Amino acid sequence: MINTLKARLKFYIIMFVTLVSIVIIIDNATTVLRIAYPVKYKEYVYKYSSRYGVDPYLVFAIIKAESSFDPNATSHRNAIGLMQITERTGAWGARDLKMGKFEAADLYDPETNIEIGCWYIGRLMKQFNNNLELVITAYNSGSGRVSEWLRDQSYSNSGDNLEKIPFKETDKYLKRVKNYHSVYKSLYGKSF
Repeated sequence: MINTLKARLKFYIIMFVTLVSIVIIIDNATTVLRIAYPVKYKEYVYKYSSRYGVDPYLVFAIIKAESSFDPNATSHRNAIGLMQITERTGAWGARDLKMGKFEAADLYDPETNIEIGCWYIGRLMKQFNNNLELVITAYNSGSGRVSEWLRDQSYSNSGDNLEKIPFKETDKYLKRVKNYHSVYKSLYGKSF
């Protein structure tokens, strides 16, 4: 009987601790989410997203999807830095922005990477009439491909939207970035 009482007491203590932990986690859900969805480099994101007319929460979502905020990230396709900019896009952006001498290693610098990334997203926004899905898709697979897909009735009935994305990786990327974007707007929408 004493063993039964001890077992019940142990069970109730475990249940109590578990319930208190759940309450604490629920009460601090926003704090936990903010840890999972950080706003690192916000001074650059805010500065350059404003300069190029881009939603800063989209920039944070892209950075999270591309590099998880690792400024030293390099992809298997040699995309570099926070926003995973290719050397070709970086050189194009640096020329257009009159940054002077440009080397691929410059893309490891968070400010340079974010400025070129925001500039590029701004160009995509103009090219695709602010259609967020097309912009995100083009950021991942290239604007030329997205333009081709829009002309192909296998992927687009209207020429204005994509009903199907032929690359699974890009389709997953689009869904992931849209989800991240939604979370960032929800968590930080009043902060900026």
